[in-house]
Amino acid sequence: MKYVDEYRDGKTARHIAAKIRAEVEPDRSYAFMEFCGGHTHAIFRYGIPDLLPDNVRMIHGPGCPVCVLPVPRIDAAIELAVDHDVILCSYGDMMRVPGSNRRSLLKAKADGADIRMVYSCADALAIARDNPQRQVVFFAIGFETTTPPTALVIQQAKKLGIANFSVFCNHVLTPSAISTILESPEVRDMGVVPLNGFIGPAHVSTVIGSQPYEYFAEEYQKPVVIAGFEPLDVLQAILMLIRQVNEGRAEVENEFVRAVTEHGNMKAKALVAEIFEMRPEFEWRGLGLVPYSGLRIKAPYAEFDAEKRFALAPSLGRDHKACECPAILRGVKTPKDCKLFGKGCTPENPVGSCMVSSEGACAAYYSYGRHQQRSAG
Repeated sequence: MKYVDEYRDGKTARHIAAKIRAEVEPDRSYAFMEFCGGHTHAIFRYGIPDLLPDNVRMIHGPGCPVCVLPVPRIDAAIELAVDHDVILCSYGDMMRVPGSNRRSLLKAKADGADIRMVYSCADALAIARDNPQRQVVFFAIGFETTTPPTALVIQQAKKLGIANFSVFCNHVLTPSAISTILESPEVRDMGVVPLNGFIGPAHVSTVIGSQPYEYFAEEYQKPVVIAGFEPLDVLQAILMLIRQVNEGRAEVENEFVRAVTEHGNMKAKALVAEIFEMRPEFEWRGLGLVPYSGLRIKAPYAEFDAEKRFALAPSLGRDHKACECPAILRGVKTPKDCKLFGKGCTPENPVGSCMVSSEGACAAYYSYGRHQQRSAG
């Protein structure tokens, strides 16, 4: 398959791995964070840690939109479905993430709430058109990748005059999260999380481009290499980061040139700017309140804002005390550091969000890495 099979070639992977081993300096340690959960799964699935020297360490970041949504926002979605009698439409992964008292959307559905799994925001709009007597709410989550489709559907709903449709907006922004990580004491003081550079997200970067990462390279002197999700993409990005560290450079480089440009998708960004604006702050699981990291619906489209249409009770819900998802999302701990991992917490019975999502670090480690002697974290 074009742009897939050629990026999974084992011989080429071993060739790049040999270059990495040849170019690392034996007396130096390298620690790189892959921000995106898609990269985390590629790293585990293809055994990339086994190809790296011992002094090259990969750190898992918070780039899983399902994982980073905090318990109070999940509680609010459950409240919409249960107490406000709406048809709540959600992506499949979100239905299994535990809220307060380990109650999930899936459990609320089992108790009788009208919660439906959809593949897109457009599916939710179609349900609203088919059920004019019911209020339909789309549980919108995701980084910059999934925001334009949500914006497009809100625009369509206004044009069509569909009054029984609204969006519970939980879209978040990648650059703000990276800033928070770099400003954290764990990273800033090079103590708990020594961080030498980033593998930049792939799908997000197709929308926002490579330009937003230049600030991190210049201000924090941390190199960024944007990479695709195939194993050769990741290995090449690691090699590029090692070369930057060895040469004392901190630049933004684009390995994923087949899909990412400097300025990204201008039409998609313009659409998002029309429909959404930044929130002053938004809570992330593991990162806390992050300034200007979340989006809300602008006033001209306020009629489609579920938070304005329905009075939602504040929730004080927090993660299970033994769950290490918040620390894993910050790169402070790895799945194997959690006492619940693979025991009380499994994909079939998740305690934390990192075990639920197809991009979660715990799910990746459980599926591909739990039997390995060596951890990628």
